[in-house]
Amino acid sequence: MSNRTFTMIKPDATSKGYTGAILDQIIKAGYSVKAMKWTKLTIEQAGLFYDIHRERPFFGDLVKFMSSGPIVAAILEKENAVEDFRTLIGATNPANAAEGTIRKNFAASIGENAVHGSDSDENAQIEGDFFFSKLERF
Repeated sequence: MSNRTFTMIKPDATSKGYTGAILDQIIKAGYSVKAMKWTKLTIEQAGLFYDIHRERPFFGDLVKFMSSGPIVAAILEKENAVEDFRTLIGATNPANAAEGTIRKNFAASIGENAVHGSDSDENAQIEGDFFFSKLERF
């Protein structure tokens, strides 16, 4: 088990000005930020990041959405990081998310669900490596 996970604050949340409030909730939950950047994915980059979903019917819409505006990518650290972060962000559908979770507080729909969180230690490493060089991590 790793003590690091990866997250992205998605274009819907950054465009609505939720970035600071989401980061505040993450930090108050005990996470420390080990790498962070404000960036905008191209369609090609979003396609590569979500390549695992290429054959799924929502892939094209997902890529278009994720390249539609700026995102904040971050590597976070805390004991039991991946599992605890999945709990903190809540269910993919904000209507089903627990009270007080990031998605309950900031997401509008399944498609515009405010944040991405790695689903395993292995994917946290892969996703963090997609965005950050070793020189950008602390």
